[in-house]
Amino acid sequence: MGIVHAKIKLDNPKRANLKAIEINALVDTGSLFLCLPEEVRLELQLEESSKKEVTTADGKRCLCPYVGPVRVQFENRECYVGAVVLGDEVLLGAVPMEDMDLVVVPSVRRLVVNPLHPNFAAGPAK
Repeated sequence: MGIVHAKIKLDNPKRANLKAIEINALVDTGSLFLCLPEEVRLELQLEESSKKEVTTADGKRCLCPYVGPVRVQFENRECYVGAVVLGDEVLLGAVPMEDMDLVVVPSVRRLVVNPLHPNFAAGPAK
């Protein structure tokens, strides 16, 4: 499929005085979480609420800070999620993508809103 990146906006809904940041995130359907580097956590003043054990692509397990809430925006979609503090770039995983009803189009390596629901996010509730 290749590497996919997407421009997203991130902000801290607990700190309305802070400006949202726009960032080019790595899109990873094989990851569950939104992952943020420490410098983004600091910029958004996100507080740690707990720890999560994550398994990285190389099979290593590590205990990472879990922070939030984070508001994620992509085109006409938004969601509120927690984030794992890990790595050196923002990674958009499956949980926020599912919440916003986004799909990856492999042939053009793009993240798009679900064409079946172009005006609003949709999904199963039970």
